[in-house]
Amino acid sequence: MLLARNGWRLPAIKKAYQRTLATRFDRSDEPAELSMFRESVRRFVEKEVTPYVSEWEEAGAIPKHLARKAAEVGLHGLGIPERYGGMGDSNAWWHVTLVEEMCKPGCLGFIESLLVHSIAMPPLLAAEDRGDGQLEALRQRIIPPVMRGEKRASLAVTEPSGGSDVANIRTKAYVDGDHYVINGEKTLITGGTRADFIAMAVRTGGEGKDGVSVIVVDGDTEGLQRTRLKTTGWWPSDTSHLSLTDCRVPRSNLVGEENRGFPLIMNNFNMERFHLALAALCLGETCLEEAESWARQRHTFGQPLLQRPVIQHRLVDMRTALTSSRAWVTVTADQLSRGHVDVANMCMLKNHCSAMLRDVVDGAVHILGGASYVRGCKTERIFRDMNVLAIGGGSSEIMKDLAFRQLNKSGFISK
Repeated sequence: MLLARNGWRLPAIKKAYQRTLATRFDRSDEPAELSMFRESVRRFVEKEVTPYVSEWEEAGAIPKHLARKAAEVGLHGLGIPERYGGMGDSNAWWHVTLVEEMCKPGCLGFIESLLVHSIAMPPLLAAEDRGDGQLEALRQRIIPPVMRGEKRASLAVTEPSGGSDVANIRTKAYVDGDHYVINGEKTLITGGTRADFIAMAVRTGGEGKDGVSVIVVDGDTEGLQRTRLKTTGWWPSDTSHLSLTDCRVPRSNLVGEENRGFPLIMNNFNMERFHLALAALCLGETCLEEAESWARQRHTFGQPLLQRPVIQHRLVDMRTALTSSRAWVTVTADQLSRGHVDVANMCMLKNHCSAMLRDVVDGAVHILGGASYVRGCKTERIFRDMNVLAIGGGSSEIMKDLAFRQLNKSGFISK
């Protein structure tokens, strides 16, 4: 009864289990349209990404033309209505397919840079229209050029004083005639340096969540200063610090109702957390592939590494962790495809997958040895990138706290 109430119905679980039996290399049960999309993404990655990803890592950026090429195969449009140039409604399995193929080069930074608009667009689409036509005009100005790969959009929530505590953000906006005047700072903003549009969480009202709004700040706004941050990983992701000093932004750039931005941001977190968990799974599978390949080729004392029991055991441990994680991701994707969003499940899944990835990467490092310490090795890149998955979308500790509150509210925690 509890399982049914929480969306875990038996037919869905059976179907999810059947999908789990297939690795990402065996998708014989996929609908034809999804298989065609997978093949398009795979060709794009093989031709436009894999040969150049090490170069982009060193440069700390992806080329501008990549967004246009990605747009040609529909990578930007999942879940975006067709009237804005998107692909229309797409269930979670399309997102799973996209992330699976994009993770094969083992570089999370390029994915975040290329697809950062995927966390900037949902608030625009979910906001309630005020009835004055301004929100629709804003959508038409921003979304179509982003879908065509001509413009870039990012989301700015995190501040130096805190990230997940959205209800207490300090960046303020006050009305002055037909404009908002914004002052404050944002930090750790993915894609922030090169974004043409920044959907920004600001305080337009009193303290707490009921005073938060979302306003789009154009990248060329006077008073906006952007500084590129040097990070441990995600090198091509264009992570930045934003400083806003008396930035004048048209009131028509308000997303939805004033002081109603908090739920837009919080709902956005759910899919972001699912994508982060999914990325951890797919990057772990990439590490396993590289480790298995190396173990077959590498010889020590006259034998391939793969013949050594200690290496065999490590590979089994890695695959065990990945198989359990894929089962959880599969069930969650099925839930999402049916419109069921379980906040506690999202939090626990992200924590589980990010911790799993650390263990899998550690196993791959020990199998690869010195090769894992050299630039150009997928495991080396993933080693640098992986820790942000436990931080982005809310730290592991915050995820546990939120999961407990949600479970307690739902009656899953004994009184």
